[in-house]
Amino acid sequence: MTDSDLTRRRALTLGGAAAGAVLGFGLFSFFPDDDPPVPGREGAGSGRDGVPGTAPDAELCVLNRSVAPGPYPLDGAPLRKDVTEDRQGVLLRLRLTVRDHTHACALLAGADVEIWHCDASGHYSGHPDAPAGGGPAAGGRAGSATFLRGCQTTDAAGLAEFATVFPGRSAKRAPHINVRVRTGGTRTGRGYQGGRVNWTGQLFFPDRYTDAVYAKSPYARHKGDRTPLAQDPVYRAGGGRDGLLSVTGGVDTGLVGVLTIGIDPAREPSQAATGVPRAGRTPAPDSAASASRPANPPTP
Repeated sequence: MTDSDLTRRRALTLGGAAAGAVLGFGLFSFFPDDDPPVPGREGAGSGRDGVPGTAPDAELCVLNRSVAPGPYPLDGAPLRKDVTEDRQGVLLRLRLTVRDHTHACALLAGADVEIWHCDASGHYSGHPDAPAGGGPAAGGRAGSATFLRGCQTTDAAGLAEFATVFPGRSAKRAPHINVRVRTGGTRTGRGYQGGRVNWTGQLFFPDRYTDAVYAKSPYARHKGDRTPLAQDPVYRAGGGRDGLLSVTGGVDTGLVGVLTIGIDPAREPSQAATGVPRAGRTPAPDSAASASRPANPPTP
């Protein structure tokens, strides 16, 4: 099966009950023990063709194509759900569901999902020489800070969840979160070791949420032009197809971002076409519609 043969529909769903799980500013309240079910993560049910845990017809996933990796990755991301540490900002809960596209989009347990992004001032942890908002580091010195970095292995429902804060401004980029999914490795006390990178992507937000977030402290203290999605080089080239989050909630109580990620566990980005533009349209900046999605040069 080739990429051109794949179904181009995807489900980015979030039930109202899940939005109600955002219970205020306490990070631990983001993850109540009795989290209500979210449409699309009923791992015990039957999906297409009667295969347990597969996506029903209304929730067909696509095989996500990688974009070029974002800047400032670090080896050995901490294995944790709450990556916030001491960073201030609008609380953000990420719910990322991984499905095996090669097996009827079955929910995939045991995959490693890693995220990293800048804080409200535009700084990345582990790179103290890098200027705020991204760009090349002055000296390449690696620091020991780990804020806003972490990884989780997906559960039986294919789900990895993170508590973080909304990312700050990046130079000539819309706010985004860098993400990669790996399989075939081993979960250890130091994180996730080995395996292959099956998807490298960037998560985006509808512009209306960015406008609301950046009007609040601490984001409002950091001046500079905000890059809308329509002007973001990765999003315009097609990165939005696989990375535009379905977002609910509010800036005062916290936001919830949901995405379904379809991968082929046997493939790495180097084996896929990651640099060839594809025909189609880019999603409108305030929608989660599908579009074409080539890879792009590394950008902050």
